[in-house]
Amino acid sequence: MQPELERLGVHESVELVFPPSELAEFLSDLPVDVAVIDDDEIDSCDAVVTLEHRDAFLELEWVHSIQAGVDRFPFEEFEERGVLLTNSTGIHDRWVGETVASYLLAFARRLHRHVANQQERRWERPEWDDGFTLPGTTACVVGTGTLGSGVAEVLGSLGVRITGVRRSGDPVEGFEEVYASEDLLEAVADADFVIVTIPLTEATHHMFDAEVFDAMADDAYLVNVGRGPVVDEPALIDALETDSLAGAALDVFETEPLPEESPLWEMEEVIVSPHCAAFSEDYYRAVGDLVRENVDRAERGESFHNRVV
Repeated sequence: MQPELERLGVHESVELVFPPSELAEFLSDLPVDVAVIDDDEIDSCDAVVTLEHRDAFLELEWVHSIQAGVDRFPFEEFEERGVLLTNSTGIHDRWVGETVASYLLAFARRLHRHVANQQERRWERPEWDDGFTLPGTTACVVGTGTLGSGVAEVLGSLGVRITGVRRSGDPVEGFEEVYASEDLLEAVADADFVIVTIPLTEATHHMFDAEVFDAMADDAYLVNVGRGPVVDEPALIDALETDSLAGAALDVFETEPLPEESPLWEMEEVIVSPHCAAFSEDYYRAVGDLVRENVDRAERGESFHNRVV
């Protein structure tokens, strides 16, 4: 059943990514009332655009997540209540791809060490053979959907050989070779970089564990821009501390914010970013375009784009 929309709320939780007022202003030309709302105003809306979940959303007609990942939303309850859930898959591919490329370039050209040295006013050149170039290296992208394909496109343009992992193992454009998920250990064995772009599900929780890190080369790097719990963090820390891996770039973590006591903060070959790989000045516009399209579809009685539930 199509939702009947009169008032659309932009929930204050999107503030963690962009000002909610920017999105509300961008959508002010819609044929529905659009307003920035807090938790106390949810029941005044028919639909909401949000980053976080609130139980009060279960009384609405439609919820749109500004992220592609929707593991924080209770699917079964949404289905039981007849609440539509849509996400923002498809808008982050280039942005995340460029962030991943920046991680790889930092490791290759030792930029992360120069930045750390600068903080201590230390003039310290790297060893003559520390640096390398990306052409000729291999990146195994685990997750060949929209996000993984965006990463593959950007890295491919830098001369990186791209392989992938997906459940079926079927070929995907932009990937030189694709492995089935059951062949993950084989897939990561010869990669210089292993890039995690898969969503969090019961099947992917701690998919990257000690066995996977043992299968990776000891001069390989792990990059996680998917979801934190996909990686067994204690196992990763152990692999890094025992030099079983060369390093890691992590944008997502099992606990966020990353606790102050985490050893990841102080590891020289680890780059920590605060779950912001997709941040861009155009984020709210891209989300707004998706919302506008679905408001139009609701008026025409058509099925919603990016519908999850």
